[in-house]
Amino acid sequence: MLEGTMSSISPLKCWSLLLAVLCLSTSCCKSDQNAEDIVATALACFNDRYVYSSCQESYRLNAGGTLNIPQEATDGYCGGPCLTETKLVLSCVDNILYNFRFYNGASVRDVRYTLDAGCGHTSKRGDFNVNEHLDDDIDGYGGYYDHGDRLAVPVYLLILFSCVLLL
Repeated sequence: MLEGTMSSISPLKCWSLLLAVLCLSTSCCKSDQNAEDIVATALACFNDRYVYSSCQESYRLNAGGTLNIPQEATDGYCGGPCLTETKLVLSCVDNILYNFRFYNGASVRDVRYTLDAGCGHTSKRGDFNVNEHLDDDIDGYGGYYDHGDRLAVPVYLLILFSCVLLL
């Protein structure tokens, strides 16, 4: 009985349904903002007075992707509000534009790695030079700081595709 049902669905019908789903899914991917507005919103994170409220201005991360923390200020930076506020800025930028690149070419991942290395208890403590960590292969498996939690395909499309396959 199952064989007759499967053979009654023509391949043309399946391809037509798949094409219709693909056409409908492209309209769901349209952004309400243009690229310039998204980048401007991400850049606003650096000037948010609620995020950067206690950190000395000269120690703040800027849109250039640089951290100007002198070696002798490492303990104060890492043990005080600056490290926390800088991580909040990175989260703000990353949540708005997850593939954001600073003017020096660094990614949010590169800056996070630099912060961890600069505040860590290794020989790199006090080294906040982001340029030295550009696109480092941090863990040998593509990077600890990647977006493995973000699905490449929206869940609703996976559900819809599963339903089509079950037909």
